[in-house]
Amino acid sequence: MSIVVRDSTVEDVASIQTIYEHHVLHGLASFEEVAPSVTEMRRRRDEVLQRGFPYLVAEIAGIVLGYAYVSPYRARSAYRYAVENSVYVRHDAVARGIGRCLLAELIARCERLELREVIAVIGDSENAASVGLHAALGFRNVGVLTSVGFKHGRWVDSVLMQRTLRCLEPR
Repeated sequence: MSIVVRDSTVEDVASIQTIYEHHVLHGLASFEEVAPSVTEMRRRRDEVLQRGFPYLVAEIAGIVLGYAYVSPYRARSAYRYAVENSVYVRHDAVARGIGRCLLAELIARCERLELREVIAVIGDSENAASVGLHAALGFRNVGVLTSVGFKHGRWVDSVLMQRTLRCLEPR
């Protein structure tokens, strides 16, 4: 069966929340320690969409198995051409190309928005799957913030990766 990547809908938010909740409670990709509610995830999605940024889901046979979006990298105006990406795949659907399809479409959408840089802030320097996914799609490692988070009883790094979309003349 093929992977379909599409714009998310409000009906997808419960599936998105379930995917994210697993990563919050059991993984290190997110530094949140308490899973947000469906209502909070809907609010976050709405905020992304209000900014004109993409918020995508990937599904197989009508079942949402992953999601991805971008948000502002930083709030100050000089960062307006840079975004931070997030990609999450359902824990029992990894290594099936879902993350790659989501990230590839996310990059294409960002290029159409005339953004310049996409930044990945990857939780846990041992997260080989996420680092590898980003590297395969043109992100380069630009640094590691060591021991900046404490989760599941240990100190956790953040890996910073960056992909330039285009050399943009500022407006």
